[in-house]
Amino acid sequence: METKKILFANVPADGHFNPMTGIAMELKRQGHDVRWYTSKMFGEKLKKLGIPHYPFKKALEVNQFNINDVFPERKKLKAGVSQLKFDIKNFFVYRAPEYFEDISEIRQEFAFDVFVCDATFTAGQLVRNKLKVPGVGIGISPVMSTSKDLPPYGLGLTPGHSFASRIKQKFLRLVAKNLLFKESTSEYNKILKRYNLRAENTILFDIPVLRSDIFLQSGTPGFEYERSDMPEKLKFVGPLHAFKNVEQKDPIADGFNYPWQDKLNKYRKNILISQGTFEPDHSKLIIPALEALKSEDYLLVVATGHHYTEVLRGKYNQDNIIIEDFIDFAFIMPRTDLYITNGGYGGTLIAIDHGLPMIAAGINEGKNEICARIGYFKLGINLHTEKPGSEKIKKAVREIFSNPVYKQNAEKLRDEFRSYDTNKLSADLILNVTKD
Repeated sequence: METKKILFANVPADGHFNPMTGIAMELKRQGHDVRWYTSKMFGEKLKKLGIPHYPFKKALEVNQFNINDVFPERKKLKAGVSQLKFDIKNFFVYRAPEYFEDISEIRQEFAFDVFVCDATFTAGQLVRNKLKVPGVGIGISPVMSTSKDLPPYGLGLTPGHSFASRIKQKFLRLVAKNLLFKESTSEYNKILKRYNLRAENTILFDIPVLRSDIFLQSGTPGFEYERSDMPEKLKFVGPLHAFKNVEQKDPIADGFNYPWQDKLNKYRKNILISQGTFEPDHSKLIIPALEALKSEDYLLVVATGHHYTEVLRGKYNQDNIIIEDFIDFAFIMPRTDLYITNGGYGGTLIAIDHGLPMIAAGINEGKNEICARIGYFKLGINLHTEKPGSEKIKKAVREIFSNPVYKQNAEKLRDEFRSYDTNKLSADLILNVTKD
């Protein structure tokens, strides 16, 4: 087998980096020279994986933890479209030239044969066209491509199939392209012009698939709206997850004694609560969920993502509440009856992996699209808000535990997920690009 030189890249957020690590490690296992360009925040993780790291040089070090410090004006924006438009420009589009200049320098010492990046890494098109390197996009969110059968991506709307719904969806697609996200596309086209590349006459969400040699979509068709015009380059590869050592054992089964281990069988139900690693404001979901359920016969397991853990512990020290910086979802989810989430894609896919029903409450960072799918496919309940009230959460929990359809749908999709050999399939598709 001919070994290949492969460069991975991602924008600085865990949800963009982690899903690609399994693919990278599969390619590395096969003997290929795999290296990674990304923020210094991932340096330790890459060191543990044994993957050489090219840190940002010219690229701005803005990430999921410091974005509001780097861009303080972001905090004043209303959740939803306003904040999404800001993030598209400042976190993604304006970083493209910086990323490209760094990668151009890397290529002088590492002549990579293929470039692999997450869908929102806006320098992908520059690398493919200016450096003449095959490019592979990785879909780390639901399918973003525009469809004549669906409402536009980014608004968190579910599809309708009546004549009136189709007319409305067509109108909304025009609004999204020519009004809501027009400025983002215009700013991106200015960058393309700077590099003597043709301007794009489409919404920005369509570009990652259109301008990749192949696009690997995390997930399966069963968690995506049906459409008649799925892009040919887009290939579902199953759920992409962070790399795990296949020999890693279950801590409890291996005799490890967690301080709260005995509580996992003490209460009527176990409920996992998380806002992921991006959202630090506990008042949005974690606190309302704890207030709603703290007096119930449930064990509430909270993963804070390293945000204000001790403060939360000080406020909620009840016996039935466990609060940790980080909890391995692969460990806790098989022992859990319900997942309360703000709609992070990675956590949602892991929950489906375990046939776990969900309550979803998220709008920002594109989470409205994930929450919409959770509700549409009846894998759980979408609360349609960034900050639900305690009574709304309590009512949703009662519905989940009284209606078996949510659990049944999650288990059905879990079985579809298991039919994919995700990392092997992804690695094969990446290597096939180098043969063209």
